[in-house]
Amino acid sequence: MRKGGAVYIMSAPDKTALYTGVTSNLAGRVWEHQNKVYPESFTSKYNCTVLVYYNYFDTIEQAIDEEKRIKGGSRKKKIALIESINKDWLDLSNKIEN
Repeated sequence: MRKGGAVYIMSAPDKTALYTGVTSNLAGRVWEHQNKVYPESFTSKYNCTVLVYYNYFDTIEQAIDEEKRIKGGSRKKKIALIESINKDWLDLSNKIEN
């Protein structure tokens, strides 16, 4: 497993809801979202099961700073970020590097 941390964005299949998160274990965290391990969470309630963006950082602190920056931005900025690497909003969960 990679050291450091990752920032990621999960989307509902219909793109109505976006969730930005940070983790030190991207594959495991995405699996939790997709399998609705926490049924009362935002991602479960709004069906955010599609990994549409992720970026790794050398330290978890850098990842947390980037998560805060993304969360502080508008939905329009989040969409631009997603589309900068994933124009078609494909599920990237099968491309996660461990």
